[in-house]
Amino acid sequence: MKKQKLPKWFTGELYTHGAEVTNPFSGESYELTAEELSIYDFIMGCQAVFARQSGYTQKIINDFDKALSWFRTNNAKAYMVLLD
Repeated sequence: MKKQKLPKWFTGELYTHGAEVTNPFSGESYELTAEELSIYDFIMGCQAVFARQSGYTQKIINDFDKALSWFRTNNAKAYMVLLD
């Protein structure tokens, strides 16, 4: 399997290990690589911020959209299980 690279725009934490993540709505789980888990946590963090407060920047919105696109491209099956 080809080693994934995080995009240059991503400035979040890069985890050293992956983990199994469970979709809280469907109960389905998927094993993510360290890179995928880093992006996944960024996406979930953005969703929490968007739901609870206003005043977030256009950059955060753009990075959120880029993160979703990166995830779809790099692991479409995990995207469908966890984020779709």
